[in-house]
Amino acid sequence: MQYIDEHVEFIEPEGRKKEMLNNFLKAGLQDLCVSRSSFRWGIPVPFDERHVIYVWIDALSNYITALGYDPALPEQPALFQKYWPAEIHVIGKDILRFHTIYWPILLMALDLPLPKKVFGHPWFNSGADKMSKSRGNVIYADELAEDFGVDGVRYFALSEMPYATDGSITYENVINRYNTDLANNLGNLVSRTHAMTKKYFDGVIPAPTAEEPIDAELRAALRTAADTSRELMHTFHIADALEAIFTMLRRANKYIDETMPWALAKDEGKRDRLATVLYNLLEVIRAAAVLLAPHIPATAEKIFAQLGTDKTAYETLAEFGALEAGRPLGDASTLFARIDEAAFFKKLEEREAAKETPAEEPVPEVEHEPEIKIDAFGAVELRSARVLSCERVPKAKKLLKLQVDLGYEQRQIVSGIAKFYEPEDLVGKTVVVVANLAPATLCGVESRGMLLASGEEDVRVVFLDPAVKPGERIH
Repeated sequence: MQYIDEHVEFIEPEGRKKEMLNNFLKAGLQDLCVSRSSFRWGIPVPFDERHVIYVWIDALSNYITALGYDPALPEQPALFQKYWPAEIHVIGKDILRFHTIYWPILLMALDLPLPKKVFGHPWFNSGADKMSKSRGNVIYADELAEDFGVDGVRYFALSEMPYATDGSITYENVINRYNTDLANNLGNLVSRTHAMTKKYFDGVIPAPTAEEPIDAELRAALRTAADTSRELMHTFHIADALEAIFTMLRRANKYIDETMPWALAKDEGKRDRLATVLYNLLEVIRAAAVLLAPHIPATAEKIFAQLGTDKTAYETLAEFGALEAGRPLGDASTLFARIDEAAFFKKLEEREAAKETPAEEPVPEVEHEPEIKIDAFGAVELRSARVLSCERVPKAKKLLKLQVDLGYEQRQIVSGIAKFYEPEDLVGKTVVVVANLAPATLCGVESRGMLLASGEEDVRVVFLDPAVKPGERIH
């Protein structure tokens, strides 16, 4: 608690920090069970081979053991010294407690520095509701990528995820963002500017020689976008950083309408002004690609290719004008084609319908037991029985202990169906019992008989009509 109070930047956003302090720390930490005995896979506990380490303990330690950390070493390896402490853990808000309470405690116990920051990012809801398979409102990223491209999905996810609160995703929202920002704003700007440079300057980047006051406004918009987005990225306000970049792009589209290159092209005396306008637009597009590279990298590469430039580093934004005049543009290509909403939802409906009617799977061959005579079957005494009581067998996860009424006597039967039934599911039911099975002892509990059930992966007990009296012979 003292560390969190003294390192105000350790947990972000602020609301997550308050949640950890108020809900978990100030309320008083309880002992944490750091091993499990309910399964065998995992790292064994050295002093008790029945237990394995609780997954969050060994999972968190991977951050340092992957870098070669070993407490037995007199000096830690170079990778550990280079990369630890981590600048930041970017994690989902649901695992914040493990990363801001358990993990720091482990590191403090090892006398190791803590990560400098833990950022717990929010979730996406489907509209206003949490995504749930049972509700049928899950939107899958791979299907989105098929429809909108990977960069289209990246852009939506980054631009629509707020800094501290959950975001909302619907197909309507994705289409709107895609068409408005990517197809109309960015894609149209690149397409128009490239086409005009091809038409008026044979695809060669012109030199700017006739500046006007309006050009300074465009350069100022670029400078603001670069400075603002950088600052916002450092504080993990990613959606706001993208908005700063797209504000600049909107300003560039407005600049086209204000300068009207097509009108300038009609007057040979204004050719220098036309060259300056197009150069300014091409340079702003290049700068936008540099700023967008962390967000939509494949698209940024396409823009660089269309501009025929290798000026792709962030440092090239220090001064306006890094784009080299006299170099030919690359080939044009469509960045984002507009999505027809009606056609999209028709396609989506067809895809969902196809999921509901899967192709028929071949019926596997059934393995049969050897044929028997009627006498062999008759030797198995099957009788109806009413379940009087049922309980779990201690230290035996698979077993239930049943007391059953056969009409002429009561018996105890042990059955391996605990994974599929709760004890209360069976009490009062009429079942089929193999009544002449030799007694057996299971986990120290005697069993006199066996229940009839179907299946192996999904076991179902055979229940009889409640009207059937206990003890009836089943033929």
